[in-house]
Amino acid sequence: MILTNAAPAQSLLSRLSTVANTRGLAAMAGRLSELSRWVALEMADFERELTVLPRGARVVQRSAHHLIDLGGKHLRPMCVALSSKLGSGFDEVGRRLALAVELVHSATLLHDDVIDMAATRRGAPAARMVYGNAASIFAGDWLLVEALRQIRRAGVEGLLDEMLAIIDEMILAESVQLEHRGEINGSRSDYFRVVEGKTAALFRWSMRAGARVGGLTDAECDALERYGLHLGVAFQAVDDVLDVDGDIEATGKQLFTDLREGKTTYPLILALERDPQLFGILADCARGLSPSAVHAVLESLRQTEAVIDCRRFAAEEAAAAIACLDRFGDSEAVRALVTVAEVSVVREA
Repeated sequence: MILTNAAPAQSLLSRLSTVANTRGLAAMAGRLSELSRWVALEMADFERELTVLPRGARVVQRSAHHLIDLGGKHLRPMCVALSSKLGSGFDEVGRRLALAVELVHSATLLHDDVIDMAATRRGAPAARMVYGNAASIFAGDWLLVEALRQIRRAGVEGLLDEMLAIIDEMILAESVQLEHRGEINGSRSDYFRVVEGKTAALFRWSMRAGARVGGLTDAECDALERYGLHLGVAFQAVDDVLDVDGDIEATGKQLFTDLREGKTTYPLILALERDPQLFGILADCARGLSPSAVHAVLESLRQTEAVIDCRRFAAEEAAAAIACLDRFGDSEAVRALVTVAEVSVVREA
C-alpha cells in the first residue's frame, strides 16, 4: 500500500472528534472538524512526500515500509505544517522537513520494537516479527539517513545541526531508560529526562522547523519550541495513562505493555509515592504479570488516584503549551495549535 492522500491524518482527527462528541465536548468536536479542513491540503502534500521514499526488493526497504504503511498519527509533521502557517506558510521546504521528522520518529519505533522485543505495533505485527530484528534495526538506520538527507536538501540553516543534537539527546535519554530497565524506578527526574529526550525532543524540533520555514523571528521560534516541549510531555503523560487505563481496541496494545517491557510510567511513579506496598507488587511483576498482580496494581492506581492526577498533569502541560502562543495573538494557526494541545489530553489512542 502506498499512501497517496491525507487519510491517516483525517482519520485521526475524525476519531478525536468522535471522542469529543461522546464526552459532551461539542465545541471541541467542532474545532477538530475545522482543524481537519484547514490542514487537509498540507497533510495531503506531506502524505505524497512519503511516496518519495524508495521501495525495493531489499529486506531493509520492506521492513521500513511495513511500519510506514501502517499510517500513524503524524502529529509531528502536522506540527511542522501548523507552525509554518503562523508565518508565510507550508511549502516544498516544509514538506521535506515534515517528512524528515516522521522518518526519524519511524526509525525510533523500529529500533524500540527490537529493544522491547515488541510483537505488535499499531495493532499489527511489528516489523521485527515479519522481517527479523536485524532488518528492523537496519531499516531504522536507513530511515535516519534519509531523514538527514531531506533536512540537508531543505537547506534551512542550522536545522541539520539541531536535528543531530536532538538525535544525540534521544540516544542519551534511551541510555537512562536502559540503565534502569527492569527496575522499579520511581525517580521523577529520570522519568522527565527520558520523556523530554525521547518524546518531547522531536515535537520541539518540529515546531522550530516549521517556524523557520514560515520566516518567524528567533524569539517566536523559541516560543514555539517551548510549545513543542510541553506538548510532548503532555502527549507522553496521556500515553502513560492509556498504558494502564486504555481501551485495548483503541490503542492497539495490551494494558501494562510498558511495565512488561521494564518501564515505570508516570501513573506508577505517582502511585509508588502514595502506596509503599506497590513497590513489592511491581517487583513481583518482573517475573510476570499474573491476573492477581494486575488486579493489585489497578487497585493501587484507583486508590491513589494516580491515573486521575496523571491526566490532570497532562492538562497542565497542555495549558503550558498554549500559554507559549500568547505572543502570537489570535489567528487560525494559533487556534489550530490550541486545539492540538487540548485534544492531546482527551485522546484515547
